Amino acid sequence: MRVVPRWALASAVAAPILLIGGWTLGAARQPGGFDQVTDTISALAAVDATDRWIMTLGLAGLGLCHCVTAAGLRPLAPAGRALLALGGVGTLAVAAFPLPAGGGNSVPHTLAAAVAFGALALWPALAAPRTTTTRGRARRYAPWAALTVGLALPVAWFVAELATGGERIGLAERVAAGAEALAPLLVVAGLRTGSGRRRQRGTAARPPTA
Repeated sequence: MRVVPRWALASAVAAPILLIGGWTLGAARQPGGFDQVTDTISALAAVDATDRWIMTLGLAGLGLCHCVTAAGLRPLAPAGRALLALGGVGTLAVAAFPLPAGGGNSVPHTLAAAVAFGALALWPALAAPRTTTTRGRARRYAPWAALTVGLALPVAWFVAELATGGERIGLAERVAAGAEALAPLLVVAGLRTGSGRRRQRGTAARPPTA
């Protein structure tokens, strides 16, 4: 089985750091305070936000990290990797199309965010490595299905808050975006740990040489 390279681990580690660091530092730079429970991440990168480059850079870096990680997840199915990369491209588009001044809406920004959130929630459902046996397929797919559900639930909460004009839109978005940023790291770490264990078993199984 192919091993996930170290550079993919580095990009997976960097993704949540860029996102969480961006919204934390960006919020601290807003005059008069910034309520991260009620206000969205995108507001920190809006045209009229103070030091909007902080969150813009965080989003752009996050998108690039997802693309790099997708390229390095060679043991996984191509469809899942492509969907993760699409989420990265969508995140880059979110950074490229900021919200306008005055708290207005932007169709390109909304579409980019929808693509990013959707792809980053669903990519594990298509990522399970192929196996030949029915029992093997069920056992391998179960953790990927659980991860997909774990990502889809906070995204659904965020969508519900948006649709109802809830008072926790910012919190819901941060939970959803944070989970999606952490998921590739969990996958990379799991694959590298499993690969290391298989190598150790293979070494122990080799007969000693004279």
